[in-house]
Amino acid sequence: MSFRITGLPAAAFADLFTLSDEELAQRRAVRVVADQPHGYPCRISLTDAEPGQSLILLNYEHQPADSPFRSTHAIYIREGQQQYDRMDEVPDQLRRRLLSVRGFDASGMLRDADVAQGTALEPLIERLFEDEQVAYLHIHMARPGCYAARVDRA
Repeated sequence: MSFRITGLPAAAFADLFTLSDEELAQRRAVRVVADQPHGYPCRISLTDAEPGQSLILLNYEHQPADSPFRSTHAIYIREGQQQYDRMDEVPDQLRRRLLSVRGFDASGMLRDADVAQGTALEPLIERLFEDEQVAYLHIHMARPGCYAARVDRA
């Protein structure tokens, strides 16, 4: 089964990079600098920031559905990144992590969920999409619980 993984659109966050630290704080966001490899996953490009790179940590509504599963969580974004949007390809950022994958129907109701290592993501995507009621998937980093990416049928 073909699938499409997408990161978040860069344009939605462009104005944040022009704000002062005080203005970011008013939006419950902070500027941070990566201090270790693979610890700061950008949700736009689905790549990890290198040590010394600047990011913004903010609360993001990744599940805006008008359902009990409406949800927000903290995410990192990096300036100057392009949105990850690929077919049948899993980015390295997801491959190296334990992931929680949640399948939602068109009304934003949870239909199924499971956990897998990123190296075993494709079989889980295929299994969850076997349910015709599953409209899309959300991938989360399993340990911290933060939103990572969206998966749609291709």
